[in-house]
Amino acid sequence: MNLDIRFDFQRRERIGLIEAIWGADKSIDQLKRVSKEVLEKKEVVFITRIDKEKARPLLDMYEDAIFYEEANCLRIGESLKKISTEKKVAIISGGSSDLAVTLEAKFSLEIYGVSCQSFIDVGVAGLHRLLNQIDEINKFDVLIVCAGMEGALATVIGGLLPQPIIAVPVSVGYGVSKNGETALNSMLSSCAPGISVMNIDNGYGAAMAALRIIKRIT
Repeated sequence: MNLDIRFDFQRRERIGLIEAIWGADKSIDQLKRVSKEVLEKKEVVFITRIDKEKARPLLDMYEDAIFYEEANCLRIGESLKKISTEKKVAIISGGSSDLAVTLEAKFSLEIYGVSCQSFIDVGVAGLHRLLNQIDEINKFDVLIVCAGMEGALATVIGGLLPQPIIAVPVSVGYGVSKNGETALNSMLSSCAPGISVMNIDNGYGAAMAALRIIKRIT
């Protein structure tokens, strides 16, 4: 049974953010129909958590469709209402295993024209790698920190730098890491004050939190 999808076209007008389409639990037919509807309204299509099988029909339908396979995201078209800002976001990750979440955040921000840079493999197990990059990271206005295992990276950065920090626990790690639950609890228990914490693997949510901050300080 194909259920109608009601896209929130007024979301940008209300809060300045477009609605992203969650691809994981939608059929190919549903994704085709909602993409067509969104494009007819001259809005950009951004689908998160979409795999290659579901992405292929959309890539065949639209020449300007781009599939970011490592992030499981797909974009069709360009946003006609990008933000005019000089504020920049750093997206920092403990290891290359956090890459999918990091890229989801990066591609989400780029839709709005926000300048961002990724800092990969600066986890606390090799603290010198972070310290070697800390002066460069300090040039950015908002920091998104993605980490699995014990999720300590956000606390370390929160103790070193003053920017708004949005922490994202990642479902990476052995045994008691529990698919990101340990990192989540660690970040929620951080002794570095003022850190905001997203749900597990929610790179998109972190990007939208950063965007809300930037829109208020621009």
